[in-house]
Amino acid sequence: MTWPHPLPEPVLAFADRGPAWAAYVDALPGLLGDLLGEWSLEAAGETWWGHTAVVLPVRDADGSPAVLKVAFPDDETEHEALALQRWGGHGAVRLQRADPRRRALLLERLERTDLADLWDVQACEEVGALYGRLHVPAPPRLRRLTDHVGRYVEPLRALPPAAPLPRRMVEQCLSLIGDLAGDERSDGVLVHGDLHYANVLAAGPDHHTDWVAIDPKPLSGDPHWEPAPLLWNRWEELAGDVRGGIRRRFHAIVDAAGLDEDRAVAWTVVRQVLAVLWVVQAAVERGSALDAADRAVVTRMLSVAKAVQE
Repeated sequence: MTWPHPLPEPVLAFADRGPAWAAYVDALPGLLGDLLGEWSLEAAGETWWGHTAVVLPVRDADGSPAVLKVAFPDDETEHEALALQRWGGHGAVRLQRADPRRRALLLERLERTDLADLWDVQACEEVGALYGRLHVPAPPRLRRLTDHVGRYVEPLRALPPAAPLPRRMVEQCLSLIGDLAGDERSDGVLVHGDLHYANVLAAGPDHHTDWVAIDPKPLSGDPHWEPAPLLWNRWEELAGDVRGGIRRRFHAIVDAAGLDEDRAVAWTVVRQVLAVLWVVQAAVERGSALDAADRAVVTRMLSVAKAVQE
């Protein structure tokens, strides 16, 4: 069965990212149609999309509302269903059905109300309070955080002197990875991995909290890995006081979640430096210098890394 409606232009544009993305986009209409038939679902609205997935509002055989999500098949989405199963609706969207091989999830339908309209510090406090529900023992199949960061040790060491990353920050990151990788607290807790303002939605009536998480990029890791996405998103709101704004957000999260400040600083620095590394690697892969958008990302990530240490 083929999904009869055209995909939105932003979804079709995913194909510009490379051959694997083009194959994903090409397969989407057939996959959506197959899943509707196999799971006895009826489309009930226009297709939504995020950065790595499409979401279709549906109704099940009983007429109950839900959403069908089909994500791009990469490492980050491999264990999304596993994480949602582990949470069981406690602090996260409820999973109703899954086909992990096809990266297909049937989820409860929530209101499309996220944290974007809250004052950023208040939003950080809400997310910090949510951590306690999400940070439970990780399922054994999840990738370990220490393995995830360890794979970038050699690429960091190989960065040329001309890379847009101060060598002292590279050395600091390598030292932190070495210290954290040897600490048993760095693995074992289920972490969301991408918990920012748009990935927290207003909870439905069956939840015992005001907000729930969506779209995890789960790892077996350390709760102190979590704060960074709240620091680099909603960046335009920090204009005029970048350092102060970052620090206010950071301390709001740490205080609300009861995190260890030094450990949160360490993991944040690691995440920011790795983000710059990925920008550099992407430029190398496409055979070009950093463009204006790349340079803006580098500036943002390094600004966060510096601010949390001051």
